[in-house]
Amino acid sequence: QVQLVESGGGLVQPGGSLRLSCIASGFTFSNYAMSWYRQAPGKERELVASISRTGGRRNYADSVKGRFTISRDNAKMTVYLQMNSLKPEDTAVYYCNVKQPPRDYWGQGTQVTVSS
Repeated sequence: QVQLVESGGGLVQPGGSLRLSCIASGFTFSNYAMSWYRQAPGKERELVASISRTGGRRNYADSVKGRFTISRDNAKMTVYLQMNSLKPEDTAVYYCNVKQPPRDYWGQGTQVTVSS
């Protein structure tokens, strides 16, 4: 079955960096676009970044453009989110996602807290 396991979250000071990883299993990873979402307390889950099957096309939310970079390693079945210049408003649970219509699959999430 499809499994997505995120890691790499934690507590970081404003201006700091974190790198999130999501290891996938149970499907042919290279056949699917992958995405990162986040959900802050009291807010809706929002799309942060997405990457095409080969990595040739990447899209970002306006709020993270220029600070976050999504990448993937199809051999390792892993998608990454490099987060630089972190701000307190980036605090959220970050989720890995793959869409296989009609289903949506999610990881368990990893907490990112940006605070001094």
